[in-house]
Amino acid sequence: MPDTLSAPAKINLSLLIVGKRADGYHDIESLFLPVPGLADSLEISAAPAGSGCSVSDQPDGCPPDKNLVLRAWRAYGEATGFAPDVAVRLTKRIPTGMGLGGGSSDAAAMLRWLEARAGAAGLGAAGLRALAAGIGADVPFFLTQGPALANGIGDMLTAVAFDLSAFTLVLAMPHEHVSTPWAYGAWDARNAENRGGAENERLTTPGTTNKRRVSLSPVVARNDFEVVVFPVHVGLRILKERLLSLGAVCAVMSGSGAGIAALFRDGHLAGEAADALRQDGVPVHVETLGRWGVAKR
Repeated sequence: MPDTLSAPAKINLSLLIVGKRADGYHDIESLFLPVPGLADSLEISAAPAGSGCSVSDQPDGCPPDKNLVLRAWRAYGEATGFAPDVAVRLTKRIPTGMGLGGGSSDAAAMLRWLEARAGAAGLGAAGLRALAAGIGADVPFFLTQGPALANGIGDMLTAVAFDLSAFTLVLAMPHEHVSTPWAYGAWDARNAENRGGAENERLTTPGTTNKRRVSLSPVVARNDFEVVVFPVHVGLRILKERLLSLGAVCAVMSGSGAGIAALFRDGHLAGEAADALRQDGVPVHVETLGRWGVAKR
């Protein structure tokens, strides 16, 4: 029987770009939240000796050698010598280009599976995190179980206690794609020309205008990418504004992608908003959020 793994999505409730590093990467400050109800699945089965790792049902347009599951398997084998022959059936439910970390989550699931079976060859928690960071900036987060504050390139993580049990998440996933390299390049160009923050404040609408909302105190959410993405992808800004008008206390672009995450205090309003977006042909995921604690060390 194959082992079935769940690889959940994430959202960024906040994402601040601190600056560009000498190596070309960017330092960020971000709050990552897991979305366990939206997840890819990996079915891992033993494969014939010498066959290595094969991944079936890959996303459209993804070359096999670029798949992060395969990259994780190769990296772990190179680091430990443990590289079992496996066939992986990947079922994608997290759409690409949404800033939800689907590929990174898939890679982390593979790393956890390998580490659990490597025995004495295993890397341990610190070694596994370091290996994960070399595969992708978001991969270390998916080795954790709850929200985290991310610094550095996203690999320096601090677990946080967070209570969102009063909120319902409406995650809009429009048929649009934002390139991460393009988004960072556009932010670099704008930052070089204008280091002021006034335009950013205007573009990131802070709260809802819906009079039916439960609380007059909006949740603060911010994504620095919005200032460069919204003028080019106008539909994303319109989608954010619509969620706010439908009763969200905050709405924010997730990561560098096209996904818009909105929090509602009123579950009924959240359902109405989701229905309205679906009628417009926008895929939506709705999930009641929870309360996360921090394990004592």
